[in-house]
Amino acid sequence: MLVMKSSKDALLKPLQAVAGVVERKHTLPILSNVLVEVSGGRAAFVATDLEMEISTWAEEQGTADVAFTVSARKFLDICRSLDGIDPLSLDLTGEQLRIQAGRSRFSLHALPAREFPRLQVPEGQGLSLSLPQAQLRRLLSRVQYSMAVQDIRYYLNGMLLSLRGGRLTAAATDGHRLAVDALDLPQELDQEVDVILPRKVVLELVKLLGDGDEAVHLRVSPNQVVFRRSDFELRSKVVDGKFPDWQRVIPQGHDKAFVIERARLSQSLARAAILTNDKYRGARLALTTGSLRIACSNNEQEEAQEELDIDYQGEPLDIGFNVQYLQDALNNLESDVVACSFGDPTSSMLISLPENASFHYVVMPMRI
Repeated sequence: MLVMKSSKDALLKPLQAVAGVVERKHTLPILSNVLVEVSGGRAAFVATDLEMEISTWAEEQGTADVAFTVSARKFLDICRSLDGIDPLSLDLTGEQLRIQAGRSRFSLHALPAREFPRLQVPEGQGLSLSLPQAQLRRLLSRVQYSMAVQDIRYYLNGMLLSLRGGRLTAAATDGHRLAVDALDLPQELDQEVDVILPRKVVLELVKLLGDGDEAVHLRVSPNQVVFRRSDFELRSKVVDGKFPDWQRVIPQGHDKAFVIERARLSQSLARAAILTNDKYRGARLALTTGSLRIACSNNEQEEAQEELDIDYQGEPLDIGFNVQYLQDALNNLESDVVACSFGDPTSSMLISLPENASFHYVVMPMRI
């Protein structure tokens, strides 16, 4: 049965969008597959890892109403490998999917669509709102690098989304640094909801969202979140846990502060970091009147120093940080300048943005 005729690009885009969900190691064989549902001339592509599900669509591709599953990686690799000159045809016979493009022919094993697990969305529960995708993407990008990776404190392996009043706040921490940002919503909300998005969901969302003004529709409930744009839908369970009180972490009253060009600071840190210890990545920051000195060294007694002129009139300070933590924030901000403030040598550093009072990045010091 002829299932679909299509171009390479028409199939490649939706396949790439869902492939990130598919785990290389899985407990169920069908979880390595993508579900293809053809109905009314439209083909839907769905992938899941049982915690998250992404659906995308390709318009006017189908020739017959049918549903089947096939290896996501193999299907994607086949489409990538073709030159794109010849159209693709997909034929399904029993449990065999045949793909043909010009003189290239492939036969893949297909599993029944009825065996594919789907995430159910509770109807009518939670908050619903819409906002431009570029705003949401920027919010996530400014915070996502602070999420923990496989921390035993599972609630840190994700990002807090807090919906309160007319604001959406995002926060992430791995216990060594904290990033927080917020944006004003176009409408006031009549409920308050706090959820923790899994790390994988955040990373996939950043890839899926663009920089345009097209709306993204969110539905947030205590147990599940749904993000929908015209060409994709992402559903996910949320992390069951209580996120730390991030407001208590943001330092108040730091009396040692300066403002500096973000790119200039980032470039100096990058040069000095060439000679860091690969394991600890420590950088020593020394503040004196009108000057910031950055020093990095390693076990081979090699050292790099950078000195920057800054407008600083406070007390001298010598303090160490993980240079990668500083670079993560600087590389994910768009602002031309950043404000850096400090307390004593044992207290955290605060990076903020003069034009955005909602953004805070807190980094704990390290002994060097």
